[in-house]
Amino acid sequence: MINRTLLTTLCALALATPAFAQGEVNVYSYREHKLIQPLLDAFTKDTGIKVNVISASSGLEQRIKTEGVNSPADVLLTVDIARLQEAVDSGITQSIKSPVLDKAVAQQYRDPAGNWYGLAMRARVVYASKERVAQNAITYDELSDPKWKGKICIRSGQHMYNNALFAAYLAKHGEAKTEEWLRGIKANLAQKPSGGDREVARDIAAGKCDIGLGNTYYWALMNDKEADRKPWAAATKVILPTFQGGGTHVNLSGVAFAKHAPHKDNAVKLVEWLVGEHAQHMYADVNYEYPLLSEIKVNPTIAGYGTLKADALPLSEIAKNKKAAANLVDKVGFDN
Repeated sequence: MINRTLLTTLCALALATPAFAQGEVNVYSYREHKLIQPLLDAFTKDTGIKVNVISASSGLEQRIKTEGVNSPADVLLTVDIARLQEAVDSGITQSIKSPVLDKAVAQQYRDPAGNWYGLAMRARVVYASKERVAQNAITYDELSDPKWKGKICIRSGQHMYNNALFAAYLAKHGEAKTEEWLRGIKANLAQKPSGGDREVARDIAAGKCDIGLGNTYYWALMNDKEADRKPWAAATKVILPTFQGGGTHVNLSGVAFAKHAPHKDNAVKLVEWLVGEHAQHMYADVNYEYPLLSEIKVNPTIAGYGTLKADALPLSEIAKNKKAAANLVDKVGFDN
């Protein structure tokens, strides 16, 4: 007969270690550790499911492919429609159907086949000099207007953030007009494309250019959390551009389901949790991203840019045009 004290102790241990009771899930991640770990820790606290993370800056798709049926990967966390679609094109994903995900994630922010889902949004916007730019509204088309000649800074046209914007423009306007637009932007550049979005703000603050393209969260990070870069934010403002007849271009942080996920049920639970209220609040306030759930408030700094009217173009359509957009960037010598 088992001693009652021992039995009570064993029961207490079982209740105190829910991660072991609920199992685990393996995450391959391109996200910065400091951005994603708080979310994963909260998931474990809420569900008792242990999260194992493998992080890298590149090569995770090839790793999963090489691992084959023995891959421990359950999900791939990443950013940008380009990487989500590359995962699908690499043959390392599987289709998941979840009523919870389909309800939470609007159609334009998920793969029609269910291989990937968006988790939060970021917008591609204009950083502008507070001192030298009076206007507070702009269209993406206007970036090619000669009035901006010698006044635009931008990172590489081949970077995935710019590629997605260019692919969206291509999906809307066709190849000929997109080529003309890109040539116009190139003619307006103040310098060779270089650096990242933060450096765009830096160069505007230094007077090298008047406007540039950047993602919404970078400006918020500089303004709120990066003391050495706060002067760059202080010298600039964020304008939410729009397409003609459309809204502001948005991209995603998202997740793809691994083809041979050994913990498929827990993978689905994780992703369903990530589109729930708890996680969406964290995406808004920790990562400065736009939540997918309309009832979740946008972080006050991000809200200060104005009300986001996200463009309705499905992200899957952007993915279809990314290669053609990259070819046009090369054709016009955008980065030269």
